[in-house]
Amino acid sequence: MKNLAITNGTEEVTIAYTDFGAGDPVILISGWPLSKEMWEYQIDTIVNNGFRVIAYDRRGFGHSSKPWGVYDYDTLANDLHELILHLQLKRITLVGFSMGGGEIVRYFSKFNGENIAKVVLISAITPYMLKTDSNEKGVPQEEFDKMLAAIQTDRMAFLDEFGKVFFGVETAINPISNSSLEFYKLLGGIASPKATKECAIAFSSTDFREEMKTVTVPTLIIHGKLDQTVPIITTSDESTKLIPDNTYIIYDDAAHGLWFTHRDRLNRDLLKFLQS
Repeated sequence: MKNLAITNGTEEVTIAYTDFGAGDPVILISGWPLSKEMWEYQIDTIVNNGFRVIAYDRRGFGHSSKPWGVYDYDTLANDLHELILHLQLKRITLVGFSMGGGEIVRYFSKFNGENIAKVVLISAITPYMLKTDSNEKGVPQEEFDKMLAAIQTDRMAFLDEFGKVFFGVETAINPISNSSLEFYKLLGGIASPKATKECAIAFSSTDFREEMKTVTVPTLIIHGKLDQTVPIITTSDESTKLIPDNTYIIYDDAAHGLWFTHRDRLNRDLLKFLQS
């Protein structure tokens, strides 16, 4: 594991990352409330097929610093930009799972998609999750309020129940073991409580609809039809209308955590896109 120190005024934040392989770079951006360890089933496959793979922990999660600061998408996209500059990367494929899709879109609108060749959005929260008058298919604010209240009351109990929905324990065909459920709960559990709450506010309330048109590179969009965590109808179904050059793949029997439950299929789709 390596570390990148980012200084903003008087604040210094350390971003933890791993860097394996050689070839065109692929950056893996994890979902909330997880960390880079979630990608273990993808890293081997991508590296062994001739790519350099970088996975990092967003601030507040995993082994990165957990500052008492701002966790909006401008800040998070800036961290991604600093990592790209530090590693002097070009011809990058950005792969964002769930919340990670927001960092990608904000990177394009804020930094003009600098050095990005391709994008992959997996179970992503983009373009806009919140139900409003102009986004009637979105998730009502009351649902996010309940989630924040549950985190505040008993974060571990919240993660317990959240994980079951996340992986579709009762709805999806492909099961996950109790051991893996516990492991991913642990990854969420070591996150900063403040970052957990602030990032939930960011991904639930940030409207990326206008920014989506700035994603002008070839984009692969993958989403599970049974996803109850990030409903497909208000996210990827809309993203495919807003990103000019995209390929859209729906996994009919997948819930949200398809990088684990459908890893063989996902890895095949990722490699096909990376090698195209």
